[in-house]
Amino acid sequence: MISGMGVDLVEIDRIDRIIERWGDQFVHKVFADEEISYCKKHVLPAMHYAVRFAAKEACLKALGIGLGMGVGLKDIWVSRSDKGFPSLIFADKARIFMEKQLVKGAHLSLTHTRRHAMAMVVLEK
Repeated sequence: MISGMGVDLVEIDRIDRIIERWGDQFVHKVFADEEISYCKKHVLPAMHYAVRFAAKEACLKALGIGLGMGVGLKDIWVSRSDKGFPSLIFADKARIFMEKQLVKGAHLSLTHTRRHAMAMVVLEK
């Protein structure tokens, strides 16, 4: 049974400007080490940061909460399977919140163009 669904769209240029201004301070506050390592490998790291930011926001929406409501962006991160499929990893407060909400699974879809990054999350009980 679906317990929540969220979608988020991010302008890649916006994330690029934030990274230019705040650098590692922003990156390390929002992204897990695994995400940072993955994004830095690419020619356009802002595109990959943006789609991961969208995934985090979409997940919060699926949980029915927003920023500052108990789950931090760094508590949710995007991982990739050996075949390249994205999935969500939940740590600390996110994992506890999901257990309390009886969420048993999370499904993630990511896409991006040169200008926009989008993510959709479906949570199931």
